[in-house]
Amino acid sequence: MILHRWGEVEYNKAREMMQEVHILAQKDGRNHLILCSHPDIFTVGVAEDEQFAVRVVQSDRGGSITCHSLGQNIFYFCFQVQNPARFYKKVVQSFEKFFEKYLPTVAYNKAQAGFYTQNRKIASLGFRYSHGVSLHGVALNVDVDLAFHSQVNPCNLEGIVPTSLHSEGCMLTQEAVDKEIISLLERSFDDAIQA
Repeated sequence: MILHRWGEVEYNKAREMMQEVHILAQKDGRNHLILCSHPDIFTVGVAEDEQFAVRVVQSDRGGSITCHSLGQNIFYFCFQVQNPARFYKKVVQSFEKFFEKYLPTVAYNKAQAGFYTQNRKIASLGFRYSHGVSLHGVALNVDVDLAFHSQVNPCNLEGIVPTSLHSEGCMLTQEAVDKEIISLLERSFDDAIQA
């Protein structure tokens, strides 16, 4: 598994860079995991046609509206995928193990594609698959500005509000979260990281 640490990168620039990694993954047959965060932005998936009160940027992932900001850890996957359902399950299980350890009140909701504690959404998932390699991934709120995130309902779900690890009392740093998720993904995919 090849690790790419991008730090803070503007969303549209990250999409261009992700496409380059996607092409590389097609050529080298390796799994590539991208770690980054984006400045404040709302993105919408391909199936969303509703108009929102905030400015949005169109994405080619699945899902509805997602808020990105600093304090959010983003994990983009350019992984080799023969079976999308099996790949998705491994990703979900990795994050489930993370929450079991650090915030056991959080659970995955298949019907609403994300991780929640009661009516509070803490992580969003959205993927696309092209030429046998995945694109996009998981956004996990570690320590975000919830006032900014609350301008729209997460994924346009009625009665759902955003939350974060810090807001729920889990005070892990973003670096510690990355380290833990990387370890869980290595085990789940049986693929050691090469930086």
